Amino acid sequence: MNLVPYCLRTGKNAKFPYFARSVARELLVPAALRRAQRERLLASIAGRPDRDEIEARASYCCRLDPAAPVPLPADAPRLRDQRLPWKGQVYYFDTREWLRWFPRDLRWLHVPGDVTAVPPAPAIVKSRPIAEDRGGASANAGAVLLNLNKVRHFIFVRDGLRFADKLPRAVFRGKVKGKPKRIALFERFFGRPGLDLGDTSSRAVRPEWANGRLSIAEQLRFRYVLAIEGNDVASNLKWVLSSNSLAVMPRPEYETWFQEGLLEPGVHYVEIRPDYADLEEKLAWYDAHPGEAERILAAAHAWVDRFRDPARERLVSLRVLDRYFRATGQR
Repeated sequence: MNLVPYCLRTGKNAKFPYFARSVARELLVPAALRRAQRERLLASIAGRPDRDEIEARASYCCRLDPAAPVPLPADAPRLRDQRLPWKGQVYYFDTREWLRWFPRDLRWLHVPGDVTAVPPAPAIVKSRPIAEDRGGASANAGAVLLNLNKVRHFIFVRDGLRFADKLPRAVFRGKVKGKPKRIALFERFFGRPGLDLGDTSSRAVRPEWANGRLSIAEQLRFRYVLAIEGNDVASNLKWVLSSNSLAVMPRPEYETWFQEGLLEPGVHYVEIRPDYADLEEKLAWYDAHPGEAERILAAAHAWVDRFRDPARERLVSLRVLDRYFRATGQR
């Protein structure tokens, strides 16, 4: 998903085009046609040069084992029962985009919103806790990732400003109220030289923290952008890693379709301690070692490029759901 001018001005994707595309997809492409195409598309993975990438991503997002099925509850809804809700329409359209490729009598479970605990039965989610082992079957297997609420979370940028030409400072803008990790950052560093922090909550935790909103374009004038987890993941991390500004953050605790759990500190981002004690030291070090900063930026851009190909994203999504239905004993 590429950045659009609206996003540069506001920091968000425009929702009207998103909903227009989603409705058009429902009306113009019959679900029966999608179901007829599914097996052919899944079979095509074997002949693609990126087949290992597709299979690795699908098995990471759906860590259930199809060889040891875990049945869903008997009252789990069937795909044909899915209805457009009054709230959470983006989750409806983002799941519907791929569910309509599968037989309508299959059952599934879905937990919408910011998920920070593994559901009791295998369910489709936007986010989940990162497993400690970071590989193989694990405690988070029951949380199966799809790219949900992507209109808000999947924003990539084209940054024309070089790292060396940016302001040698760090910036953060985001909602702080009710988010302990962000509150701790503000309590320790608000007002310190070299750090531009602002609470964009409707009512700031402290009046002085309401430091004014900044668009994505305005934040990209800084060399460093702090990516601090809120309810679950840091929603700015995708566009920061696609830019020429360094992402600075503690090691993440949650992950989404972007596979944050596989990002390597010192390779894709600048890692700081959970208590932020070494934040200023790390900023000073990368100011003095711009070559190391450029090395991280190159690796971050390569990571983002894995998610830019629409054909690949479609195949990974279908493979994730195919694994999910097989691993729940339905295929």
